[in-house]
Amino acid sequence: MDNIDKSNFRQFILDVPKSFEVGLNLAKNIKVDGNFESVTVSGMGGSALPANLLRTYLNDLFKIHINRSYLLPSEAYNNSLNFIASYSGNTEETISSLEKARSAGLKFVGLSSGGRVEELCRKYGAPHIKLPLPYPNFQPRMGTGYFFGAMLALLINQGLVPDTTSELKAQATKLESSMNDFEERGKSLAKKLVGKTPVIYSSPKFKPVAMVWKIKINENAKTPAFWNFLPEMDHNELVGFTNPQGKFFAVMLRDNEDDSRNFRRYGATAKLLSEKGIDSEIIDMEGSDAFYKMFASIAISDWTSYHLALLYNQDPTPVNMVEDLKKILIS
Repeated sequence: MDNIDKSNFRQFILDVPKSFEVGLNLAKNIKVDGNFESVTVSGMGGSALPANLLRTYLNDLFKIHINRSYLLPSEAYNNSLNFIASYSGNTEETISSLEKARSAGLKFVGLSSGGRVEELCRKYGAPHIKLPLPYPNFQPRMGTGYFFGAMLALLINQGLVPDTTSELKAQATKLESSMNDFEERGKSLAKKLVGKTPVIYSSPKFKPVAMVWKIKINENAKTPAFWNFLPEMDHNELVGFTNPQGKFFAVMLRDNEDDSRNFRRYGATAKLLSEKGIDSEIIDMEGSDAFYKMFASIAISDWTSYHLALLYNQDPTPVNMVEDLKKILIS
């Protein structure tokens, strides 16, 4: 195994439950002057995912806008505190958003492991949260807990959301105690996915989790994957499997608190897919709160994609095609 997993990506996964408390502590003394009606998070890839998950966790307690582009959305200019999130600190789209915020006189906080984002925050006198790089070749997609904890702490410090740090820490400890079980489940699912294209489905509430599954499979196992949500999928994408042009496998993330009418769709959809020769697996999201449901499911996605990478003889850590694209863009 070590000859494939050269950077010990397995340890990256095992460390995730501890990262939430680290993130909370990184931001515990940071507060920005002003009264804000929303937060706008600018980031790309693994640096943007935590904002989607945080928005789901807060469940409309506070408005979080997410920006994945060079420019700031209109919401960012409307009494919004801007979070500039780039794990490397050198993501060009995110740096562009930082400069736009600075030019417009907007308040912002930088979150990065260093790089240009840290330099510009220092230059402009803006707060900066320095994210850890616990290992060589550490990947931003595994830093979700650091981002999530730090962003939540910032919102709590501003008095914008209730302080749920004690509950979050308890749930993170519960996640850590379940990692062996999550790994066994991920390993079992990975064997079923070999040679097939995974499609991930969820309820509307947990769309960000389905997206994370897709991304983990892309980046760790180096293979295509796609995502959607029910009931929308049943109104269009389902018909596409009438004449499938490849081998697919549906992974359905079912929430026991979903609308009962939507809950019924998982089994019905799986039945129709089966009639077209497409296997599926329904994974019931565990726990009674949004935090545990999301991150228990993501832990299974980490282990699934990790073991799928090993089955494909792929080192799960590097993202060579992304690096190759960057070289083309700057040439």
